[in-house]
Amino acid sequence: MSSPDPNNPQGPPAGQPGWGDQGAQPYGQQYGQQHGQQYGQPQYGQQPYGQPQGYAPAPAYAPGPAAGATMGMPEAVRSVLTKYADFSGRARRSEFWWFYLFNFLVSIVASIVDQVIGFPALQIVVGLGLLIPGLAVGARRLHDTDRSGWWQLIAFVPLVGIILLIVWWATEGHPRPNRFGAPPKGGYGY
Repeated sequence: MSSPDPNNPQGPPAGQPGWGDQGAQPYGQQYGQQHGQQYGQPQYGQQPYGQPQGYAPAPAYAPGPAAGATMGMPEAVRSVLTKYADFSGRARRSEFWWFYLFNFLVSIVASIVDQVIGFPALQIVVGLGLLIPGLAVGARRLHDTDRSGWWQLIAFVPLVGIILLIVWWATEGHPRPNRFGAPPKGGYGY
């Protein structure tokens, strides 16, 4: 038998498939894909190539916002209502705006229900129940931009005050810790 490899005139080692040998892989299978194994993947019980002993695969996906990821409405509402009257710390933009959207939608539903029953009882209860957490998340959002929560009082200045507050609430927070705590996104090594 002649060897297809000019550097190895003796042919393939014993027990190894070679050109025209019985041990050659069936048509369509490439090297390393025997028995459903993908090329370059270790077989069961073997360490992956280039990995030290004790290698463990990456952990499975964990739900919840990752560092830097935005919050969804359920997470934001849960976070704000958990910190019901907590005026300390910082709040990310998504937490603030999702809560205010929730507050707006709940107020609309309460208004519709009150129109049906003919008395504004539910709207008053919802408004009073969400007032404190709304002020708290507004203060924490201002803390993220390194401003005091007392700046919310500027809303009493007609037209200009609320516009200024909306601009501040929409401004991205500082990526580093400030006098109100660590960044809520976990930026800069946190």
